[in-house]
Amino acid sequence: MALLKFKKKPEFTLDAAPVSPTVEAFLDGYSIEVMPRTAEKVEDFRSLLPAGTRVYIAHIEGTPIEDMVATAKRLAHEGYPVMPHFPARIIKDEATLTDWIARYQGEAGVDQALLLAGGVATPHGKFDSSMQLMETGLFGKAGFKRLHVAGHPEGNKDIDPDGSDKNVMDALRWKQRFAESSDAQMALATQFCFEAAPVIKWADRLKAEGIDIPIHIGVAGPAKLQTLIKFAVACGVGPSLKVLQKRAKDVTKLLLPFEPTEFIADLAAHKAANPDFNIERVHFFPLGGIKTNANWAIEHAGASGVPAQPVEIA
Repeated sequence: MALLKFKKKPEFTLDAAPVSPTVEAFLDGYSIEVMPRTAEKVEDFRSLLPAGTRVYIAHIEGTPIEDMVATAKRLAHEGYPVMPHFPARIIKDEATLTDWIARYQGEAGVDQALLLAGGVATPHGKFDSSMQLMETGLFGKAGFKRLHVAGHPEGNKDIDPDGSDKNVMDALRWKQRFAESSDAQMALATQFCFEAAPVIKWADRLKAEGIDIPIHIGVAGPAKLQTLIKFAVACGVGPSLKVLQKRAKDVTKLLLPFEPTEFIADLAAHKAANPDFNIERVHFFPLGGIKTNANWAIEHAGASGVPAQPVEIA
């Protein structure tokens, strides 16, 4: 693979290290998440992301819908399919939901969405869950082609405070029935994890339960260890948090960025050995920055990480 030419020393090179064919295949078609304020820091996504990369736009409480739609419009203009979050608990009513859908479609051509409850303790209006959003039928009426919902390989204490997974599993069974009756393509976009074994166990359990919605596994992009631990605790990451805690005890590695290399390699190897394994895609949470995450993918994913439009850096 040819080396990109830069006018000054680049942050990465395309032939910096050998690429694992299994990892390259596993990362094919990966997606990534941004927020309006983080997207503003990227001059041109085409210099970082492969063509066709699905870009989720996280909707944090307090972010104006105008900012969300403007970000969606910008990304669509650069050639990327956009999947905005629709957090149920910050959507006041069906009129608001209808307005958001119309704005995304009219201004950015959006036809896909991630539906989730949202990290808000008290709902702003009538909606409390992604299932209630789906029950409105508004996404179907608008002709949305793809709907993703949340998955939690290590449980969700907001839904099951007692530590069980009864409510989570009941919700997944409901979503499976919805997927079977919907024209939209569906997938489970999961919380990020740090250890392959719990993910494999969870995916196998879903399959045994008859839940075959494709899984898009959440992966935390390269970041400082302290940053990852902070986000992991805040987001309720489960047993795989011990991977970070173990790393934190090694003072020789404490200041080094933590990368998802081993986690992805383990899942990629399992997928290669078990083609019917129900993880379909990787979804990156760029907790250490979009550029840092994209550069990691460029270095480790081979053809699956090549930017849409490599540019010279002045």
